[in-house]
Amino acid sequence: MTALALARKWRPKTFTELVGQDHVVKALTHALDQGRLHHAWLFTGTRGVGKTTIARIMAKALNCTGADGKGQMTSQPCGKCQACTEIDAGRFVDYIEMDAASNRGVDEMVSLLEKAAYAPSSARYKVYMIDEVHMLTAHAFNSMLKTLEEPPPHVKFILATTDPQKIPVTVLSRCLQFNLKQMPVPLIVEHLQAVLQSESIASEPNALRVIAKAAQGSMRDALSLTDQAIAYAAGPVTEAAVRTMLGTIDDAYLISILDALQQKDGKTLNDISEEMGLRSMSFSIALQDLASLLHKIATAQVVPNSVLDDWPEADEIRRLAKSLTPEETQLFYQIAITSRADLSLAPDEQAGFAMALLRMLAFKPGGSPAASGSGNGAGSKSVAPASKPSSSSNAASASKSTSTSNPSSAPAPATTNKTTTPSDSGPSLNSAITPDWHALVRALPMRGLVQQLAYQTELVEWRDTPEILFVTLTTAMSQLATDDALLRLGEALKAQYGKTVKVQIGEGKATHTVAKVDAQIYQEKKLTAEEELAQDPFLKELEREFGAKVVTGSVRPLN
Repeated sequence: MTALALARKWRPKTFTELVGQDHVVKALTHALDQGRLHHAWLFTGTRGVGKTTIARIMAKALNCTGADGKGQMTSQPCGKCQACTEIDAGRFVDYIEMDAASNRGVDEMVSLLEKAAYAPSSARYKVYMIDEVHMLTAHAFNSMLKTLEEPPPHVKFILATTDPQKIPVTVLSRCLQFNLKQMPVPLIVEHLQAVLQSESIASEPNALRVIAKAAQGSMRDALSLTDQAIAYAAGPVTEAAVRTMLGTIDDAYLISILDALQQKDGKTLNDISEEMGLRSMSFSIALQDLASLLHKIATAQVVPNSVLDDWPEADEIRRLAKSLTPEETQLFYQIAITSRADLSLAPDEQAGFAMALLRMLAFKPGGSPAASGSGNGAGSKSVAPASKPSSSSNAASASKSTSTSNPSSAPAPATTNKTTTPSDSGPSLNSAITPDWHALVRALPMRGLVQQLAYQTELVEWRDTPEILFVTLTTAMSQLATDDALLRLGEALKAQYGKTVKVQIGEGKATHTVAKVDAQIYQEKKLTAEEELAQDPFLKELEREFGAKVVTGSVRPLN
């Protein structure tokens, strides 16, 4: 004998058995108990959340006669009378379920409405349940409007749809609309545990949690996946069996990926990608799970109490929330979610997944391992010793530096022969002769990331020795100060000054950057232009004769 599917066997038969739709149950039970019944209800929601189930329970509640055959309409159908048993069996003549996807024309709707005029055969109410009602044609919708608004007293309409946006507002206004919610993961896990316990089947909590996530809010999908897992495992439903069946990735892989990214270990990232390919894992689901894990980490960084102790990965999430910076977490999350769409464009999914990991590594704040190799010259990274701070400021030791060599004979820009004081540019400088950093940055031939870095810096120290020029900066955007950007900035300075240059980023944030000064100058020019335009005689004449007005914020300086 063929076993009945869990989704059918455990379909709720009363409102008390219904899971996760308390807001709908409360409204319907109150209406039944008080006898304040509408003539049409519309249930909306994604697949497997209980639309058809609620319709059947409503039909039983409207027509239940009790075990003795003398009962009245109730919110707690007995399940034993003729109406209840025949509706559960799908053979109650006065409960009509129609699939609008296959009966979507005006002729089918007219035939249904003609039959609605006749009294029920043996029931209290004739109940019409139209599933996927959004599939009806425009003419079919129009043909039912009058009957839906003023149906015979013995007729009730129940409409169900997964896409309410496609239903005309003329139909929506004639129905009471209930939006059924997606099932949360903990609720699905709790229900699956009760079902498997009743079925005498052992299971692991983490296995049910994986099934609940894969169901994406649908209880029917969760029960169907549980059926599949029982058959696949041929015994206790274990996490390993469920992950293999679904092709999902173990959290241990995801945590290893984040650890490798933190350590800039490209080899480990490549090895993980290769192993996942050998195990035929879904790389799209892997990116989805990685984004979900990063979401939990980002939330834990802001709200530490959001991590629940019953999560199997709770300790790892707390550890990664401390070791990863918020900027890194947000960057990895953004790359993970955008790379899922790129998988279809990649040579194959494994290559697309590997490139997503390498992209995270390349854009990781602090630079990629490609710029951290050992050696001397323009391609090496070195940490320059901190100079002794001046009496008016505490210049911190550098955390990043880059050096350039092979001096050229390029001329150096003019310098200003004055001592810079704190009132001139914020931090004090450790040399009596320093260049105008703002003018120098504007003159350097830079583009892209290195130009953005230079415009977000402020000069702290300019120490010129016979062999090496030491430049210490502070920046308002530390994420731009990658090793490669510092290297290219040093090369631009080397081309101007003709000697080895070491550019390093000191502690603290810049307050008088080139970008901020340029923004202030632009704002002053903009205000001046607005004032001059407001005094223009021709514009005043236009305002007086034609009622013209200058659009606020549209005035721009010419240069």
